[in-house]
Amino acid sequence: MEGRDVRGHYEELATEYDEHWVYGPDYIPWMSSRIAEALRLGPTDRIADIGSGTGLFAREVAKQFRPRHPILCVDPSEAMLDQLGTPPPADLTPVIASAEDIAEGRTRLPYEQLDAMWLKESVHHVADPARTLRGLADQLAPGGRLLVVMLPATIQYPLFEAALARFEELQPDPAVIEGHLRAAGLEAGLSHVEHELRVDRDKYLGMVRARYMSLLSTFSDSEIEKGIDEIRVAHPEPVLVFPDRFAFVLGRRGEESE
Repeated sequence: MEGRDVRGHYEELATEYDEHWVYGPDYIPWMSSRIAEALRLGPTDRIADIGSGTGLFAREVAKQFRPRHPILCVDPSEAMLDQLGTPPPADLTPVIASAEDIAEGRTRLPYEQLDAMWLKESVHHVADPARTLRGLADQLAPGGRLLVVMLPATIQYPLFEAALARFEELQPDPAVIEGHLRAAGLEAGLSHVEHELRVDRDKYLGMVRARYMSLLSTFSDSEIEKGIDEIRVAHPEPVLVFPDRFAFVLGRRGEESE
């Protein structure tokens, strides 16, 4: 998807995003804990959530972790960031900017350097991942960590076949992202985490109809409805159970500035 289309997709979803995106009550705390553990967050860390959307994960990390500095919620969609509240919570600071804006220095952050940042399922929206990740890596303080959380190259979601095929066309390979972090001068590693999802089938069909995944916005209304019919036939069970597996690509800058 082009940047403008992505922004429009999320602008339309903003007010209903949390309702459609959250699979269940334990999902956000689970993922937020995994992010905090992977980044080894410390109380004095200066932290940014790049592509934060409505701040689902930043809000939970702040609640669990109580960092001394507000977490920066960076997103190009003002409508999504508006969901943080007016005014936003004291432990979250909205920044209207894209990952590219930060990487290229077009938007200055409140902190001169960052100790930790994460991109949660947003790297596939970046037109030039190598360049953007290199620019983000340059924002890290010595010892700083950058975590890219992304879906693997194939998924086992109960979507319709055309959507699964399109996902594989559009999704970057986590191993390639790991290579980009290394090329940016970071020590990098790749690991995976998995969480079992249980979602009421009707709720999930509503999520698909609302195009909760950006790739679904590449399908017309009639294609979505046809896909929903296909899901109904393939999954007659009232509760859908499937694995949500994520690649965690972690980069770390050395203790000495380069």
